[in-house]
Amino acid sequence: MNLPNKITISRIFLIPIFLIIMVVPFSWGEISLLGTTMPVTHFVGALIFIIASTTDWIDGHYARKYNMVTNLGKFLDPLADKLLVSAALIVLVELHLAPSWIVIIIISREFAVTGLRLVLAGEGEVVAANMLGKIKTWTQIVAISALLLHNILFEMIAIPFDMIALWVALFFTVWSGWDYFIKNKEPFINSK
Repeated sequence: MNLPNKITISRIFLIPIFLIIMVVPFSWGEISLLGTTMPVTHFVGALIFIIASTTDWIDGHYARKYNMVTNLGKFLDPLADKLLVSAALIVLVELHLAPSWIVIIIISREFAVTGLRLVLAGEGEVVAANMLGKIKTWTQIVAISALLLHNILFEMIAIPFDMIALWVALFFTVWSGWDYFIKNKEPFINSK
């Protein structure tokens, strides 16, 4: 297994640590930053999420730069993204920081695209994420980070950046899902 795939797997292993810190009912107290007070566990969980998310760029960059792109990486990388984002979104709903209906749409798109990837893989085709899918992922990461950090950078000036970012992520999620199905509709057209 090459280094980019090991980095991707490390991202998957960070998910349970993130979940434990965010949902196990223990308290490390509160932290005040830039006029925003939040539980220390939310701050630490946000940092773990951000670190795990940045490994997405690192493994992809390394794989392309050193010609280490593999079918395993094409499969694992989007799977790791979906697991991390889905886990964080579900935690945000549990903490009443994100509306459940938006989270349901985002996660439903991820399941639908994963199902399409499985159909395509059954036909011998492995499809890597396109630019719109990457934009979708990064808008989701920005929105989730802002929500996990309780809108820390914008709370003092009363701009709901976290919710604006979530709406932007929803837009790109729906658009990229639609685009993915339009470009890969052949298995459905040719099915009986």
